[in-house]
Amino acid sequence: MSRRVVRSLPAQPLSSLRLGLCCQFAEHPVRFRTTTATSLLKLERPARLHKLSELCRANAASLLAALTFCHEHGIGCFRVSSKIWPLKTHPDVGYEIADLPEAEEIAAAFRRCGAFAVCHGLRVCFHPDQFVVLNSPREDVVRKSLAELEYQAEVAAWIGADVINIHAGGGYGDKVAALATFERSLDRLSDAVRTRLTLENDDTVYTPADLLPICHAAGLPLVYDVHHHRCLRDAMTVEEATAAAFATWAREPLFHISSPIEGWQGAWPRRHHDYIDLADFPDAWRQLPMTIEVEAKAKELAVLRLRKELTGSPARASGPSSGRAAKR
Repeated sequence: MSRRVVRSLPAQPLSSLRLGLCCQFAEHPVRFRTTTATSLLKLERPARLHKLSELCRANAASLLAALTFCHEHGIGCFRVSSKIWPLKTHPDVGYEIADLPEAEEIAAAFRRCGAFAVCHGLRVCFHPDQFVVLNSPREDVVRKSLAELEYQAEVAAWIGADVINIHAGGGYGDKVAALATFERSLDRLSDAVRTRLTLENDDTVYTPADLLPICHAAGLPLVYDVHHHRCLRDAMTVEEATAAAFATWAREPLFHISSPIEGWQGAWPRRHHDYIDLADFPDAWRQLPMTIEVEAKAKELAVLRLRKELTGSPARASGPSSGRAAKR
């Protein structure tokens, strides 16, 4: 059944873009803490839960600091790390938040992050790790993926995140059958996940053209990654894919931008650069009211540089951004 999420985001001027920062900082001294299962298993359960409680509280404080930085520097979106609650769904050391000492204080700290985001018009989202695969032929992998998505929806509700973005998974020799498996797995998700879930084209298996039918059938917005589209070509132009993906959203669309580290003629065009080459930014995106997550290794430095270049440079025809995705 088709579902549409429902958080209304702050209105964006038609001529503006909301740029997003992904998970970490290059220079700003905000860090998120984690641990390992090996380390936790050395502790008795009370000490283990105390350690996890300490980490979750620290990460709530770091998230508020990250959102504050974004607000103060004109960055409109922050992607939250999947590890914000470390090892939450791990088979050996996983836990419920209610199990932790000071659970109410932890919940309150995360809710303060959500209130700050709402107050300052910031968007918050998630992008689960690559081990979340809803169309895996292995039931244990699917079960673990479902658990991870439910956990992230729990945090998302506290912090006001409206996107949990995933890839479709593997092709397994038959992409049509694999997407049918993906669609069946959607029925096993709660509404808390489904109303936030989005689907992204990748750079090795599924193009926008592959995913748009399931997006329409299942009511999933398409997060259009233009770098991935340029790496994995289909018959759609960047402009056509932009328009088609934009139309799948009932709220502010969210897209991805990145540049290849060695350029488009390099040996590894899939690898991300520290910064965004302005020539890679599609002209078709410049006047659209949407969020663009900047996937670049220089993190906040890349976001701030791109914003400066976009506001200071006129629109121009740009090599790989124009015409068919196959063109460089």
